[in-house]
Amino acid sequence: RTKTTIKSISRMYKHNEPISMMTAQDYPSGMMVDRAEIDMCLVGDSLAMVALGYDNTTSLTVEEMLHHCRAVARGCKNPFLVADLPFGSYEASPVDAVKVAQRFIKEGNVEAVKLEGGAEMSEHIKMITRVGIPVVGHIGLTPQRSSALGGFRVQGKTSKQAQRLVADALALQEAGAFCMVLEAMPAEIAGYITQRLRVPTIGIGAGVNCSGQVLVLNDIMGLFDRFVPK
Repeated sequence: RTKTTIKSISRMYKHNEPISMMTAQDYPSGMMVDRAEIDMCLVGDSLAMVALGYDNTTSLTVEEMLHHCRAVARGCKNPFLVADLPFGSYEASPVDAVKVAQRFIKEGNVEAVKLEGGAEMSEHIKMITRVGIPVVGHIGLTPQRSSALGGFRVQGKTSKQAQRLVADALALQEAGAFCMVLEAMPAEIAGYITQRLRVPTIGIGAGVNCSGQVLVLNDIMGLFDRFVPK
């Protein structure tokens, strides 16, 4: 099997080939994602809840995340490997974002980082990509900000919210994000954003019109005890 790279992801996007993405949090799950021939593997901060038992994703530390990234990297060789930047590690300034992103490349052995937020994260993404680190954007339901959003709720249900999502997506694209996760938004909005962008969109609870889909491995296998996603 050929190693998945940014170039091969771009090629799939241009040829309208669906892009698959799955989370992993340790060596066995990383190996499962690899053997299932998934295109992209995300060491998501969802592991805070599904693997470590925290009540939310915001409790996860950088050191904990790096530990899990190294474990996944040992088992996941062919998918393109992306890591979530933990809450509190990158938001304060673009300089902070670059420093923590560099740690994930050097110490976590991943190939790209993902951060949550809209246009307000543009400068952070610009600086990270400027030093040669690929970035995945994430808009819609951003779990790290669930308290400010009133919980884990679908976003973009009003005209004003939908316009904001479109503006955020375009801003992150212009900042240099090579890919974008669209979470928990109406399928029509996700489809419209996908049409407007020049980079792939990866949906989760955002309908079938995205360039690809991402799921939490524990969810699809029924290994999380608190709730079952739709």
